[in-house]
Amino acid sequence: MRDFHFPGRSPVLATNGMCATSHPLATKTAIDILERGGNAMDAAVSASVLLGICEPQMTGIGGDCFVLWSETPDSEVKALNGSGRAPAASDAALLRQAGHSRVPVNSAHAVTIPGAVDAFCYLSENVGRIGLDAILEPAIRYAESGVPVADRVAFDWERDAWVLQGVAKDRFMINGAVPKGGEIFAAPGQADVLRRIARDGRDAFYTGEIAEDMVSALTALGGTHTLDDFARVSCTPTIPVSGTYRDLEVVEHPPNGHGATAILMMNILAQFDISAMDPFGTERTHIEAEAAKLAYDARNRFVADADYMTRLDHMLSMDTARQLADLIDPRTAMASAMTLSETVHKETIYITVVDRDGMSVSLIYSIFNGFGSGIASDKYGILLQNRGAGFTLEEGHPNEMKGGKRPLHTIIPGMIRKGGRVVMPFGVMGGAYQPHGHARFASNLSDFGMDPQTAIDAPRSFPDQGNMKVERGFSDTVRQELTDMGHNVTIPDTAIGGAQAILIRDDGVLEGASDPRKDGCALGY
Repeated sequence: MRDFHFPGRSPVLATNGMCATSHPLATKTAIDILERGGNAMDAAVSASVLLGICEPQMTGIGGDCFVLWSETPDSEVKALNGSGRAPAASDAALLRQAGHSRVPVNSAHAVTIPGAVDAFCYLSENVGRIGLDAILEPAIRYAESGVPVADRVAFDWERDAWVLQGVAKDRFMINGAVPKGGEIFAAPGQADVLRRIARDGRDAFYTGEIAEDMVSALTALGGTHTLDDFARVSCTPTIPVSGTYRDLEVVEHPPNGHGATAILMMNILAQFDISAMDPFGTERTHIEAEAAKLAYDARNRFVADADYMTRLDHMLSMDTARQLADLIDPRTAMASAMTLSETVHKETIYITVVDRDGMSVSLIYSIFNGFGSGIASDKYGILLQNRGAGFTLEEGHPNEMKGGKRPLHTIIPGMIRKGGRVVMPFGVMGGAYQPHGHARFASNLSDFGMDPQTAIDAPRSFPDQGNMKVERGFSDTVRQELTDMGHNVTIPDTAIGGAQAILIRDDGVLEGASDPRKDGCALGY
């Protein structure tokens, strides 16, 4: 239990259903859907689509998603890959010939075909209960009438608006200026798109006038996208991967997401007696950073589209983790093995819902960079992701850009099982930080006995491109000691990531937790 002398958040407790998101309006919408008879998947999809209006710099229907869910705590965990593919004509060689060493992040070349809408329609039909029209109604209503811009959203909008280009400037500014907190943002063009999807399903988005609008915007900027690329989009049911950390089994989405990176990092940490360390001290922070460097180096070498990745078993092997752990000097920072994350901040929303029947959903949904590619379609104002920037242009690399291929993704939903039962859907936002965040969250729970809210609130650090980012929640002494070890320590301008979680307690009570680094909350009924 937290010390009530200090500011903080108490866990949210309920018995019939629970949702946690990064925006209060989306959380309430999910609870409304549950109270109307929808199940956890109905609620998760409904709130996720709305988050594209509440947090347009983070996500939207021009993006991708990944989903884990279980029908009951004792059921298998299922996975759906809702990430899009590169246009058929995409070719790394052409970009290399044009003088590029990496995919230009704000170009049409970085735009992969959005996969989230197809996934949401699939989930509504195959897992949901109340139908697509009911699921999309709240987002349609709020896209038409507008929502007040929340404080953290306004902060991110100011930082990321520079990428908006062409019609996107008109669609995502208010009277030519970045919205301030409390100003009303509306997206009537997207409301029209969502109405058509509610009526006609995924084909309304991937064929006909709406697809033509997106293709036209991209080809005008040099993109190779075609209507056939959009018509071929299809989400992929798949099988999760998992690893054990102490008493927890952590379930992750398989590649092309980088959940295997989280498992490898946890396996490396398992070689150390983390529980004997100060949870907010120098020793733990250093060991975590070194484990992250090694795990992310493996990610950069091996993680790719599942059809092209051949080293998944190597990443999940405890033998691999033991060998890597032997490389860690407990007193001295190693040089970065490779660049750990990309050069720009990545944007994501994460939502989790548990319903009264015990269905758990863990869903993550993103357009990659803040405001994605910065490119919006002319007629409907659909902001398009730049997930193609996750490809490499290195010839022969498993993640090399190629037509019809999915890129390495930084977004990963998670679930925790104990004794074979699902006890907690959870997720961490923050681009490349996410595997590190999963490992730290699991360690906070298992090594230090923290409840989910305390585990989320705890300060974070991240070794990012040779820059050891250490939040203000750590002491100056820790920062100095890390510097003395050879880390290049900085305090990041923005708090590192965000998180949501719902604990399914043995007594049937649901315990929700939501990160104060965002605007959101957990709610139950």
